[in-house]
Amino acid sequence: MSILKTLRVKLVTTPLFKLLNSRGVLPSISDTEKTALRAGGVWMEGDLFSGHPDFAKIFAYPYPQLSDEEQSFIDNEVEELCAMTDDWDVFSRRDLPDNVWEFIKSKRFLGMIIPREYGGLGFSAYGHSCVIEKLATRSQVLAITVMVPNSLGPAELLLHYGLDAQKAHFLPRLADGREIPCFALTEPQAGSDATSISSHGTVFKDTDGAIKIRLQFEKRYITLSAIATVIGLAFVLKDPDNLLGRGEDLGINCALVDAAIKGVDQSRRHDPLGVPFVNAPLRGKDVVIGIDDIIGGEKGIGQGWKMLMESLAVGRGISLPSTSTGGSKLALYVAATYSSVRHQFGLAIAKFEGIAEVIGRMGADTYLLDAAKTFTIGAIDNGERPAVANAIMKYQATEKFRKTIIDAMDIQGGSAISLGPKNLLAHAYFGAPVAITVEGANIMTRTLIQFGQGVIRCHPFAYGEIEALEQGDVARFDTMFFAHIMHVLKNSLRSLLLGLSRGHLHRASSQGLTKRYEQKLAWASARFAFLSDAALAIMGPGLKRKESLSGRFADILAQMYMLTATLKRFKEEGERKDDEVFVRVAMTRGLNAIDLAFAGIYQNLATGIPGLMFKGLGFMARLNRFGANIRDADLHLIAKILTSNEDVRDHLCSNIYKGGRVGELSTASKAMNAARLAFAHQKSSGKSSLDAKERELIDKAKELQADIVAVDSFTHEEYSPC
Repeated sequence: MSILKTLRVKLVTTPLFKLLNSRGVLPSISDTEKTALRAGGVWMEGDLFSGHPDFAKIFAYPYPQLSDEEQSFIDNEVEELCAMTDDWDVFSRRDLPDNVWEFIKSKRFLGMIIPREYGGLGFSAYGHSCVIEKLATRSQVLAITVMVPNSLGPAELLLHYGLDAQKAHFLPRLADGREIPCFALTEPQAGSDATSISSHGTVFKDTDGAIKIRLQFEKRYITLSAIATVIGLAFVLKDPDNLLGRGEDLGINCALVDAAIKGVDQSRRHDPLGVPFVNAPLRGKDVVIGIDDIIGGEKGIGQGWKMLMESLAVGRGISLPSTSTGGSKLALYVAATYSSVRHQFGLAIAKFEGIAEVIGRMGADTYLLDAAKTFTIGAIDNGERPAVANAIMKYQATEKFRKTIIDAMDIQGGSAISLGPKNLLAHAYFGAPVAITVEGANIMTRTLIQFGQGVIRCHPFAYGEIEALEQGDVARFDTMFFAHIMHVLKNSLRSLLLGLSRGHLHRASSQGLTKRYEQKLAWASARFAFLSDAALAIMGPGLKRKESLSGRFADILAQMYMLTATLKRFKEEGERKDDEVFVRVAMTRGLNAIDLAFAGIYQNLATGIPGLMFKGLGFMARLNRFGANIRDADLHLIAKILTSNEDVRDHLCSNIYKGGRVGELSTASKAMNAARLAFAHQKSSGKSSLDAKERELIDKAKELQADIVAVDSFTHEEYSPC
């Protein structure tokens, strides 16, 4: 240690260290919070928090591709499963039919994440995602049923934490469907706060002297629990007689429970908005299991919270973003084709600017969402565990899907709210709120996880400073603290210079369309980093309780992430000319959202004289926006492309099932476009002027149009059979 640093530590850092410890200026972190923060890793979110993102590095990250085997599975087994599933029939019978269940099991859909050596498919995260995405375009029930065993549950936990004997027994049986799994975490008094679970096990000796665990549990909202044969159970373990020699409180644990054991009650079902996937409460009274039933055996005791956090940190980025992207693609495809077929006042409704505006917004959002999903899953396949990025994806994907499905229903009008086999949107609409609530309710995800955890985990110095304070390490704190000060000074200067130059001083790694957007994202990152440090300095540990403010920071972080992914996709796909308008609208919408969030931060960050200062900065920021007004012409162009250019529509809405009613929509849309000139000729010159070919085109188009605009109806007996 140099003389200057020694003096600094003695005269400055040590008194400051004592002051910060006594005043609790920096946020304290509980053991459970530490486990959550350490779950997963820091990926490019760290670049965004740094204030100086390295876009050349970010744009060079590997982009995922399907293997030949995965593509074949999607083209064949997934296509066949979609074809044999009738979503209206699923809702009518309140379950998947037996032949669908058998196909799912025999083709190992439930074992996509299980390696081949255990009898699974061994798919990549991207392959797994694309399967779920396509299934979601046919049936949300089908997608959820396949998704859950491949998400957080027994297979995932066994792969990472299970004993070899546990893996050898359970994984082959899970892969081929001999065992149906569920994972029971949520309770009446413990939803998003998993640390508050009351389900518990007590260690005891049975009559033979063997050490066992007696479980008492009450769970709810557990998907597949009513039919599960093996239950993944989270519970608190107590050892009142210290039989294991580890004390009384053994923390949260995860165990595998045979559903056939005496005391397990699977007798009831939930009804989640009428969407008939299997979801149910699960109760257990005096259920006895062995120590070896704990995942990881005796070594796994007390590791349950870590298991849950690490698995959730990855799972949030795959399952729900995949179903939401599939649902958004379906909604966009239906809206685009329907609006080219449906005519009002002698025009296709796609030509009305009000409709075109909505289709334009849907198209840009779907392009962005697919980009972010692919970008994130590529990172997972590359070995990253981006906890904050995955939380962003869970929130953004489900919210964008909810908005997109409502927009599509608005375009279809009455036909979207009339239930029946012809309605492609209503069942997806019923399922949208379900996705909002699971794997961390969206309000909590936005206000507590994205920025609340991100500002500690992804910040270059904050977590290290807090650890140094807790460990009493003055020397390490000195290094981190003064590096932090330099970081703040650099970012304040960088934010100022980039603001004055409107980002032009950033040396972009890109050219063409992406260059200017990269500069704006660099500018936004610098301001975000500066204000994050300002919030930490002003509020200290109180920042965790300022959820409205934290939510605005989360919005900025999320938009920067999603927009970066959009630029990455555009570059990876060869900067297609047809995609430029989608990128322009998506980027402008995102930058406008960043402006709005910054305005809220400036208004609410502080009170008194500092508050006046920040309000002044907010006024200047409103004059120097990141975003701009979206051009009507761009929204209308997207609508025109999606309703008339089949190649672009198929590219944007790739990996959807095009059989059944979707196929009929596609055929009708093609017929209407093929007859466009014939309709124009008839309008200008009369029906008698048409030749035979034109009359044939019009007759075929009208026949198909009539079928598409038709809605389902039922006899009185069909409607009310009781």
